[in-house]
Order: sequence, then C-alpha cells, then structure tokens
Amino acid sequence: MAMASKVTTFKSLATAIRIATRPGGPSMVERAQAVPRLVRAVRSGEYTGTSVGRLLMIAGAAGYLVSPVDLLPEALLGAFGLADDAVVGSWLAAQLVTETEAFLEWERRTGRGTGHGAGADPVPGVVVDDAVRGGSVPPRA
Repeated sequence: MAMASKVTTFKSLATAIRIATRPGGPSMVERAQAVPRLVRAVRSGEYTGTSVGRLLMIAGAAGYLVSPVDLLPEALLGAFGLADDAVVGSWLAAQLVTETEAFLEWERRTGRGTGHGAGADPVPGVVVDDAVRGGSVPPRA
C-alpha cells in the first residue's frame, strides 16, 4: 500500500477516535448495538446513508483481521507483517465509527430505532429530595 494511502487511513482513524470519544456522543456499546439495526435498515432500503457494498467491505475487513490467512505473515516478516493488519484495523475502526455516527444521527432525526437519545422518554417516577423533607443529604464523594 502506498505511503500516502497509509497516512490517509491513520488520519481517518484519528478523526474517528475524536468523534467516538467526544462528550455526549454515543458510547462504543451503543455503536455496537446499532450495527445490526444499520444492516437491517440498509438491506430494507429504509436507510440510504450507506450501501450494502460498503457494509460488505466492512465485514470483509473484520473477517480478514480474525482470519488465520494473512497477506504479510508476521512469522516471516516480524513487525512488517503487522503493517497490513494495522492498516486494515485502522480503516475498519474509522468506517465503523463514521457509519454508526451517521446512522445514529439519522435514527435521532427520524425517531427510529433505539439509538442514542432516539425517542428517549424519561423513566416515570417521583424524585424525592431529602433536603425538602427535612432529612440530611450527605455530600457526594
């Protein structure tokens, strides 16, 4: 792979990490839970923000990482053999974050799914403030 392509891959990974870790954004668990919904919505044609082809590329990259078959085997090439895995892993992480970010935003906008904040109603109940009732409220640690 050309050096410029590797640099672009790592830049997109850095951007994905910045997006994935921003305060108030969806957690990695929420993103992982969104993947099956994303696949279903794309296959049904309901969500057009990505394509079946892109999802197949993501699945292929995941399969490559867990497969015992390797284009550049670590046993023969040492650290250089890890380079292809690192590039594929970086691309995969960046794509998953980017695709789930757009999909969860679509779910929020349209009120579909159970994405981060999508249709989130507060849990019904009553909040009791001990200070109002005359009780003491211990300070938070």
